[in-house]
Amino acid sequence: MNVFFDNLPALLIAVPLFCAFLVPLIGRFVPKIRDAWIVLASFASSLLAVITAITVYTKGTIVYVFGAAAGTPAAPIDSGGIPFRIIFTIDGFGAFMLLSAAIVSFAVVLYLISSQKERSGKSEFYALYLLLTAGVFGMVSTGDMFNFFVFLEINSLAGAALVSYHRRGGIAAEGALKYLIVNTVGGLMVLFAIGLLYAQYNSLNMAVIASQMTLSTLNIIALVLFVAALAMKAGSVPFHFATPDAYSVAPSGITAAMIVASQAGLYGMFRILFTLYGDTFNTVTIGWVVIILGVLSMVIGVTMAIPQKDVKRLLAYHAVSQTGYMLLGVGVALAVLGDPLAMASYGQTAMEGGLFHIINHAMYKGLLFLAVGAVIYRTGVWSLNKMGGLGHNMKWTMIFFLIGALAIAGIPPFNGFASKLMIYESVFAFNPALSIIAMVVSILTLASFMKVFHSMFMGPQLPEYAEVKEVPKLMIAGMVILTIFVIGFGLVPDLVVNNLIAPAANALIDKGAYITAVLGGGL
Repeated sequence: MNVFFDNLPALLIAVPLFCAFLVPLIGRFVPKIRDAWIVLASFASSLLAVITAITVYTKGTIVYVFGAAAGTPAAPIDSGGIPFRIIFTIDGFGAFMLLSAAIVSFAVVLYLISSQKERSGKSEFYALYLLLTAGVFGMVSTGDMFNFFVFLEINSLAGAALVSYHRRGGIAAEGALKYLIVNTVGGLMVLFAIGLLYAQYNSLNMAVIASQMTLSTLNIIALVLFVAALAMKAGSVPFHFATPDAYSVAPSGITAAMIVASQAGLYGMFRILFTLYGDTFNTVTIGWVVIILGVLSMVIGVTMAIPQKDVKRLLAYHAVSQTGYMLLGVGVALAVLGDPLAMASYGQTAMEGGLFHIINHAMYKGLLFLAVGAVIYRTGVWSLNKMGGLGHNMKWTMIFFLIGALAIAGIPPFNGFASKLMIYESVFAFNPALSIIAMVVSILTLASFMKVFHSMFMGPQLPEYAEVKEVPKLMIAGMVILTIFVIGFGLVPDLVVNNLIAPAANALIDKGAYITAVLGGGL
């Protein structure tokens, strides 16, 4: 068992990658066990992520050096520099993101097994899905800048391929191409920024760079590139233009998974802002940049969502809007990072609210995409104008959608309310106008989703849907898993914040702890 626990970070990546490469072989030679294999592979990958997170929460930061014996320190070696090895560094923030990704990943696989049953090319489809999972796990675990770029590219390429899977004429190909172009440009920006840092510090290790970081022109250029590129990945305004096109045409289960994939971009942005740069630059200025990105995302996202008739495109714009809440909360914390009194008064709460909203959004937005996907699965219709009365025959789907809708609008006792309340209160202490904007956006969100709920499920049953029935049990199971967390996190928010969110926030705020965990106190 010691060997297992000593190599958890390696298994975290090796298992989904190994299973991904076996899926096409199994599909070709023993197709009858392919579905069971993908469920087992996803369960094993998610379980490893959960075990890794629990290990971090109970024992502290994990520093794993690839290519070295267990227990080999990541501190300097005799040559006076960091070893030329890949290092995974998983602290409270990384563990938190692993938990979020693991829950959604497994719920989505159960859903996909039924929703994709009649589709062709399933072996390649599931292989890409496992590659997407590995990309997300790698992005939130690595302590190496170039390794982060590699996993970012795996994430983006697998996502683009999955978007085009349904091939709805040229629409899916167009959405996938836009997603691919935006993420490729973002990836090149990240690579260029990494090159600027490597040229100065002769290292790709985040802790080494963070320990030597200074305020210079090259570092400022690198920071701008990082923030812009990772905002593209997260789907933040004004870099959101590929998000609605991709999310609206991807298979619904894949769209739910891509929510988590985009949040890995937020992980990268926050890791770089706090851990890599931290207090070496003007946190007030960059904090306001993040706040402005958040406000723009909230307002533009919700206003673009309201007039949409394509239900998945509407959800996609709401995903952009909800990303704004995360940026707003963390941006406020960053803006007051240098003020201990403000940080203790409301900055810590803003940070925790923003991070709490990340996992909450993954749960309720994933649930909404799965519920809408269930409707499309049975009706073959995307347009709200052509739906109506589906609640008569799809009662479970209607309930799941309503729960997700109330959660995204911030209605108690669901999880969205818990994180939004933390953001409202802390942001109000920082700037009341920002808090009022956030609350107005939530009101508009509620109005939008009540309209969607009525259009889809209420009213008399349309004749063409008289024979519509509830979706298969595995699709229901996927939605049940996410519903449990949407309700559970809303009922016991203090327990979640104290045990999951606070350690993640503290890991980001305490730059020195990250450096010490890797380097043992210095160079």
